[in-house]
Amino acid sequence: MALKLRMSRGGRRNLAYYRIVVTDSRSPRDSKFIERLGTYNPLLAANDPNRVTLNAERIKHWLGLGAQPSDRVAIFLGKAGIIPAPKFQAGPKKSAPKAKAQERIKSEEAAAAAKLEAEAAAKAEAEAAAAAPAPAAEEVAAEAPAAEAEAPAETPAA
Repeated sequence: MALKLRMSRGGRRNLAYYRIVVTDSRSPRDSKFIERLGTYNPLLAANDPNRVTLNAERIKHWLGLGAQPSDRVAIFLGKAGIIPAPKFQAGPKKSAPKAKAQERIKSEEAAAAAKLEAEAAAKAEAEAAAAAPAPAAEEVAAEAPAAEAEAPAETPAA
């Protein structure tokens, strides 16, 4: 008999609740099972300790007898440290962006990089201007009367 560790659904519509059970792989999802090994409540927060409860001792027993966990149960067991975490497979290549979308993404990244460079250059210029010595007040005061003297005086027309 091929044994599986999988989830059996309970609860009502829109309020799912799952039991993690060991069962014959040929039996239907919610039919008879051999033993309950834990629970999974997807309605609880992801960091809630009661979201997934497992009986690690019994799970190790059934894994020792050759029971195979389903994909979702294997993820739970991997997070609990009972078995090595399963490897996630990369998405299908068909779902990758096409050529035009990839070009658009590259151009958006280039524009963002250029904007960051421009902001960095402007910031560097502002810092350089702030670091440059300010003209002394005597020099500024000396330049102002000289500028007034150079301007020609207008004579009133009589």
